[in-house]
This record gives sequence, C-alpha cells and structure tokens, in this order.
Amino acid sequence: MTPEEYLNGQVLLIDKPLKWSSFQAVNKLKYLLINKVGLPKKFKIGHAGTLDPLASGLLLICTGKFTKRISELQGQAKEYTGTFYIGATTPSYDLETEIDQTFPTEHIDEALIHETVKQFLGEIDQKPPIFSAIKKDGVRLYEHARAGETVEIASRKTTIHEFEITRIALPEIDFRVVCSKGTYIRSLAYDFGKAMHSGSHLTVLRRTKIGDYDVKDAIDITLFEESLTS
Repeated sequence: MTPEEYLNGQVLLIDKPLKWSSFQAVNKLKYLLINKVGLPKKFKIGHAGTLDPLASGLLLICTGKFTKRISELQGQAKEYTGTFYIGATTPSYDLETEIDQTFPTEHIDEALIHETVKQFLGEIDQKPPIFSAIKKDGVRLYEHARAGETVEIASRKTTIHEFEITRIALPEIDFRVVCSKGTYIRSLAYDFGKAMHSGSHLTVLRRTKIGDYDVKDAIDITLFEESLTS
C-alpha cells in the first residue's frame, strides 16, 4: 500500500496480542508506517475501541482521513468470547489482581447457569470495574484503586444482544457475548457469579467482531511488519 493510500484513509484490522495495550499497538504501527512506508511523522492514526492488555483479538486502527470514522466504529456492537472462573472473585474482576474471596459452587449446575444467562439479556445496569480507565473527579478509576481508595461508581445502562454459554467444565465456563459500546465483560463476569449466589472472575477474553469487521480477517502485528518489509 502506498503512503497516499494510508493518508487517504485505511481501517487496519489487527489481532492484538496478549499483554499489549491498545496504545502500544497503535504506537508500533505508527513507527512502522513512518519508518517502513515513509509516512510523515505527524500523520493521523488511532484505534476505534480500547482492548485491555489481558485481552486479545480485534483492534481497529484507523489512519489518515479515516480517523474521522473512529467514533462511528466505536459505537458498533462488539462480539467477545472468553472464560469465567466460577467460585472466586478478584478486585479487578480479572487476572490483573489476585483472588480476594472464594464462594461455594456445589449448588451450581447446567440448569442454573443457563437460567442465569436470561437475566443478562437486553438492557441491563452495569457498574464498571474499579480497575478501569473511566475518570472520577478527574482521576482514572484504576489510579484510585491502586492507591487503595474507595470510590462510589455509578451504574450505567448497557445492552447484551446475545449471550451464549459454549462450554461448561466447572469451575470454568466459556461464553460468547454480543454487546453494545461501553460494556465491561469483566463486570459481566462478576455480576454473573453474584447472580448464581457465588463469585466469578474473567480469565480469558478475546474480541472477535466489531460491527461487520471480524478477527478472522485481522493480521498479527509481526506479520504486518513482515508484509511491509517483504
């Protein structure tokens, strides 16, 4: 692809690896496009929806004139797959922090799991995790959390369009979810465990779709770099 094509606007489908932040992925692509393709240092580039470092999968990166489409792309429904670990919670609702509480699971069976799913379909109230980048009083929530401060977080409306259990091997449950912008799958994991009178946290998360964009069509960052040098 020519420098002009990138500047005129592209949506790059990247399969973000685990442990990379979305910001790191954008910076890596920016570096490659400046140094391997010859784009000017101040060209526009940005991602259309953050993916946590502990999640893998589809990251849409817009270049040039297509950065104007970022808010439109962010508003599209997203599909995720992953794993809940039943019977324990963590402060971050995922593996970023250690288990802080354990709960009984003897009463949980397939019937209860599938019945509980129904509670989360449609519009729901959801509280974002304390370990999130949302700002409260000008400070990101995870900064309050890491400082050991207790913060009251307001719940927000979100929509779960589809929620499917794909594997049950307790204490693990695999799922597929299609949801609206602003949904926290970590919070869904926590709330799901609570609804079953137990606990739960997220151990695996992969974003598979954003609107009509599919991770099957995405490229690994290393392969993208190789495609520029070959």
